[in-house]
Amino acid sequence: MRRICLSMLAIMVILVAPHLAYAQDSAPLPVAGLEAFDTPSDDGSSVTLRWEAEGNVPADVMRSTSRSGEYEVVGEAETADGIYRDVTVELGVEYFYALAFMTGDGTVMTEAAGPAAAKSNWFRHGRKNTLVATFVMFALVVIYVTIARRGKELYVRKIAGLNAIDEAVGRATEMGKKIFYIPGIMSLSEIQTIASLSILKYVAKMTAIYGTSIEVPNKDPLVFSAARETVKQAYMEAGKPDQFKEEMVTYLTYDQFAYAASVTAKMVREKPATNFMIGSFFAESLILAETGQAAGAIQIAGTADVTQLPFFVTTCDYTLLGEELYAASAYLSREPVLLGSIKAQDVAKAILMITMATGIVFLAFKTDIIVRLLETR
Repeated sequence: MRRICLSMLAIMVILVAPHLAYAQDSAPLPVAGLEAFDTPSDDGSSVTLRWEAEGNVPADVMRSTSRSGEYEVVGEAETADGIYRDVTVELGVEYFYALAFMTGDGTVMTEAAGPAAAKSNWFRHGRKNTLVATFVMFALVVIYVTIARRGKELYVRKIAGLNAIDEAVGRATEMGKKIFYIPGIMSLSEIQTIASLSILKYVAKMTAIYGTSIEVPNKDPLVFSAARETVKQAYMEAGKPDQFKEEMVTYLTYDQFAYAASVTAKMVREKPATNFMIGSFFAESLILAETGQAAGAIQIAGTADVTQLPFFVTTCDYTLLGEELYAASAYLSREPVLLGSIKAQDVAKAILMITMATGIVFLAFKTDIIVRLLETR
């Protein structure tokens, strides 16, 4: 009888054991629907995991390069978040992902999701406003450059420092002294230097008309050649090409502080009536400006280098601040492309300010309506 009972018990264990094991293995996990995909609208540096949370427990994010390969821990996540971004991926490599949970019987992993590979995207859909603003700005530039090329007058507000240019040239003419024009120390690859040469052409043309002496000392060989042709062209446009002399535009040295020492020595010896320091400057800016002020010259400076602006503001009579340098270049040269670009920027700023003001008014009006509704309730 005992043997019969043992035999029946063994048969029951054999029949029931698989079902017990299945029930244990199929215990509900705190996540469902795990999926892995390339993060949209990024530069290809991450893969995103997403799942449906059925609980809030910590989980290890596991990753492998094959579905049945060895998985490694790449991060930790809370299941309640429902999302995780893996930023340790390589571009174009396919990965498989799973979430691992600690239970009383050990580690339990979800089914692998993937493959998912990070790739670079063309557009960031969250920045559509930037795309619209770019197209609007592009359209404005094309429109106003076209208008300027057709010879129509575009109004651009004159900067205070520009009014002083004629006065400074006139003062040098009355005193019979020289004008120094320093176009910065950078090469032609610097946009500030190009803008400075446009202003130089206007100043040189004024000196040709009034018969004033001008000298343009240069640090860069390329700027030296461009400045010489600019001054020569200015004298030709003024109708006095015979008054142009090669020594008006000189090349000193490529060394920064040797150049500053040479220019300041000229200022001390010749006592110029006016100094123009317009372009890109660095540590030599204060040396030049202080010496020019000590020599008693009227000084007009302009630069987009923010770190040098305080030195020019404190030592010069007039200073073109930042983008005023480019605006002055467009205003004086009357070049259609430059003038149209400046006008387009002004219109774009006006549109932006109107849009911001409208948004603030709308938000305030909307908030006031909500407050009134809450008060009535």
